[in-house]
This record gives sequence, structure tokens and C-alpha cells, in this order.
Amino acid sequence: MFRNKSTDTGSNFWISYADLMAGLLFVFILLIGAIVSKSIILKTDLHEKEDRLSLISQTLKTKESKLDEFSATLAKNKTLLGEKDKYLAKNKKDIEDKKRDIENKKRDIETKKRDIENKKRDIENKKRDIEDKKKLIDKKDKHIAENKKSLNLKDDEIKKLHKMLLDANTQQDLLSKKVVIVQNLLNENNSTLQKEKKIHRKTLNDYKGQVIVLSDQLTEVNKTVKHKDEKLLKLLNALDEKETKYDDLIVKLQSQKAKIKSLTGIKLKVVAALKDELGNKIAIDKQSGSLRLSSNILFDRGSAILKEEAKTELKQVFEEYIGALVTSTKIKPHLDRIIIEGHTDSDGGYLYNLDLSQKRAFAVMNFLLTLDFAREHNIKPLMIASGRAYLDAIKVDGVEDKGASRRIEIKFRLKNEDAMHEIEKVLDAE
Repeated sequence: MFRNKSTDTGSNFWISYADLMAGLLFVFILLIGAIVSKSIILKTDLHEKEDRLSLISQTLKTKESKLDEFSATLAKNKTLLGEKDKYLAKNKKDIEDKKRDIENKKRDIETKKRDIENKKRDIENKKRDIEDKKKLIDKKDKHIAENKKSLNLKDDEIKKLHKMLLDANTQQDLLSKKVVIVQNLLNENNSTLQKEKKIHRKTLNDYKGQVIVLSDQLTEVNKTVKHKDEKLLKLLNALDEKETKYDDLIVKLQSQKAKIKSLTGIKLKVVAALKDELGNKIAIDKQSGSLRLSSNILFDRGSAILKEEAKTELKQVFEEYIGALVTSTKIKPHLDRIIIEGHTDSDGGYLYNLDLSQKRAFAVMNFLLTLDFAREHNIKPLMIASGRAYLDAIKVDGVEDKGASRRIEIKFRLKNEDAMHEIEKVLDAE
């Protein structure tokens, strides 16, 4: 009887032990299943994060390659502009040097012209002196003619005397003496007149020789002046050609500048087109065309989690603004990127605010990419997000407006916008 009781007790013990072990084994199996399922979930999350990281790294590589291309293009443009500036500066310097040489030659020619004018005046003076001497000679010739007339009259008187002598023989001796005296006087007068004629003729010949020499000198001077005038005309023609070429270069440069200015004016045209598309629905920045959303509406203070009540308004604003960018034929061909930027005020450290602004920008971008509108228009390849901390704080009268500084900006970047900014800086510097 006692042996049966002990046997029942032992069997009950082992049955209870077996049940306990079975329960522990079931719990152990459940724990292993939970651990395995958790590890599978973690691996799936890890793979998804790795895919996201690889996608982000590819995007960064693409951006780096594009930045390298833009920098290379910018460097080439700067090099070309530098070469053109050097070429124009060299041409300007050469033209200035030639202008100075021409001015010096003009001054030399003017000096020589003045010398020639002085010589001409001297020649005119000498001509006047010669004319005066000619007048004196003419006066003397008149005097000689008058003497000849008087001599002719005297000859007539002699003839009369001869007749009177023939008529009156008594007075022959006296008249013959008078005749001898008169003949001597006539001879003396004739010899004097001949000497004076020779002297005047010699003086006149000398003056004529001087006039011929002076006229020859004047002819040579005129030839020299004519030759120098021809040289001056050639130099002026060459200068006109250079100035024409320089003007052509200036015109070409101005046209190239106008073309580049028209390229840099694309941003203004795009902003104007965006204003026309949006009308009075949404207020955008007049200069950049960006859209500002207050962080006070979207997030709690210090938080990077979007408020539920803000998502509906954000969705509506996003579809209106981005819809105008991606559907307008005047904007879409120039659109390169849609940028979500987070901004904070200056409260707290820079790294804290940078991290907060980046997280807020990513939160807005992630929400917008979940919208059907974003998938329909394939917005994902265009969108990027970044945080600016308090680097672009809004100031009023030099004082930071902290409420306005805490914001999210949705803006756009045009194709080759960085290169256009650099070119515009170079043109403005010129």
C-alpha cells in the first residue's frame, strides 16, 4: 500500500517536470522566433538604409561631376575673357602709342609749316623789296627818259644854233665855242647815263637771280610739304583703319556682352513667368522667386517633426508652387533643381542649429515626396534638401527677426546658374 503511494507520487512528479520542461521549451522557441523575426526586420531596415546611402552617394557623385564640369566651363570662360581683355588692352595701348606718334608728327608738321610760312613771309618781304627796287629803277628810267627828252630838246636847239651860225657868220666863233662846250656836256651826260644804266642793269640782274633762287627754294619747300602731307594722309588713313577695326572689336564685344547679359537675364524672365503663373495665390520673393514658410507653423520649437495640421496647407502650397515650375513651358526648360532649405534663428550653437535645419529640410522633402503629385510629375530627381542654420538670418534695421528667420524656403535653381552668376560678376567688374 505504501509502495503504491510512493509510485503515484513519483509519477506525478515526473509528469509535472515534463510539463514544466515542455512549457520552458515552448517559451524558448517563442524567444528564438522573436529574435529571428527581429533580426530579419533589422536586416531589412539595414538594407533599405544601405540602398538610401548608396542612392545619396550616387547623387553626391553626380553633383560633384556636374560641379567639376561647371568649374571647368567657368575656368575656360574666365580664360577666354582674360585673353580678350589682354588683347583689347594691347590694341588700346598700340592705338594710343600711334596716336601719340601721329600727334608728335602733326606738331612737327605744324612747326615746319610755321617755318615755311615764315620763309614765305620772308620771300614776300624780299619780293616787296624787289618791287620797291623795281619802282626805284622805273623812276630812274623815267628820269633818264626825261633827260633824253631834254637832250632831244637840246639837239633841236643846237640845230637852230647851227642855222643861226649859218645865217650869222659874224657870231661863228662864239657859237662854235658854245657848241664845243655843249658837246662836251652831252658826252659827259651820255657817259654818266651809260654807267648808271650798267649799274642798274647789274643790280636788276642780281635781284632777278635772287628771285629765281628764292622761287626754286619755295618750289622745293612746296614739294617737301606736299610729300609730308601725303605721308600724313597715309598715316591718317592707317589710323582710321585701326580705329575702324577697334570699333568693330568694340561692337563685337558689346554684342557678346549683350548675349551673355541675355543669358543672365533668364532668371528674371523665369521669376516673372512664375509670378504670372501663380498670380495672387502665393506670395514669392520678388528677386529670387523663392517660397518662404514659417517654421512656427510647420514644427514645434526645437522639433524636426512636421505638425499634422500643417501637412494639408504644405501639400496645397507645394502643388501650386511646384506645379507652376514643372508645367510652365517658359520655366521647365530652364529648371535644374528644386531646393528645400531649412533656416533657424541664432539661439543655440551653430552645429545644433545646422543639424536642426537639415532635419527639418529633410522632413519637409520626405513628406512632399510621398505625395501623388510628386510621383506623377517625377519630382524626386529634381529635389534636394539642405540646412543653413542661422547663416541667412533675416534682419530688420540691422536687428535679427528671429520669428522670420525660423523658416523653410522652397526655391529653384536654373541650369548653369552658377556659371551665369560668375559671368555676370566678370561683366559687372569690367
